[in-house]
Amino acid sequence: MTVGHAPPDISVISGDPPALESLTATSTSRRRTVPRWLRRTVGPVSLLVLWQALSSTGVLPADTLASPGTVARAAGGLVADGTLPAAMGVSLQRVAVGLLLGGIVGITLALVSGLSRLGEDLVDATVQMLRTVPWVGLIPLFIIWLGIGEAPKVALIALGVAFHLYLNVYAGIRGVDAQLVEAGQSLGLGRWGLIRHVVLPGALPGAMTGLRYSLATAWLALVFGESINADAGIGFLMNQAREFFRTDVIVVCLVVYAFLGLLADAVVRTLERLMLQWRPTFTGQ
Repeated sequence: MTVGHAPPDISVISGDPPALESLTATSTSRRRTVPRWLRRTVGPVSLLVLWQALSSTGVLPADTLASPGTVARAAGGLVADGTLPAAMGVSLQRVAVGLLLGGIVGITLALVSGLSRLGEDLVDATVQMLRTVPWVGLIPLFIIWLGIGEAPKVALIALGVAFHLYLNVYAGIRGVDAQLVEAGQSLGLGRWGLIRHVVLPGALPGAMTGLRYSLATAWLALVFGESINADAGIGFLMNQAREFFRTDVIVVCLVVYAFLGLLADAVVRTLERLMLQWRPTFTGQ
């Protein structure tokens, strides 16, 4: 008599044990039920709780770093008397002007260098040489050339912005697929038609990346720029707070810098979603 064999376990053959499948399904469902914005706040909130705990227990002295509660009260006072909004307005104006000037210069040079071999020969070597110079080290020269007013601060921001935009826009133009250019030529597009319908759209992702880097550099340059005899702005508040050992005000200014940087990055992300809808990308799993 032949003894029948039991059918094999499908889960064993597939390599996924039932317990593992159940655990994976449970973790996936939990990730889907928890909003993503809430998951993204876990890190900052944990850091804030740790900071408050160290301050409350005396491990972190108040003269070294103020507690979150003290920082919040300082921020409320600065907002109530109008000091912080006025400083933010001045700093935003400096960043906007520097970003505009640096963007015009950087994008213009990138177009000249990227669209023409002659332009590349005339422009690229000079830009590559200048970008290796630490732009923060140019502050003394800017003071000598432009004085101690708004001009050196704006020029410092514009310089940092121009280099990032130049490199990324130039790389985006030269990274356009040659087969797309050939396809455009076969469809009868002339030089300007190729630039408008093929090259510039293909270089747009690189330009958006350059804009993100430029905004980060603009805020960094603003910190250095507002140390040049500034009489207004967030950097001016930080310098005043340093003289009086007000760590709470210093932290408030740093948080404002971080918030403005995140806000600028969110604006660029929104522009990317609107302008690069034709480019599917991997967003994680």
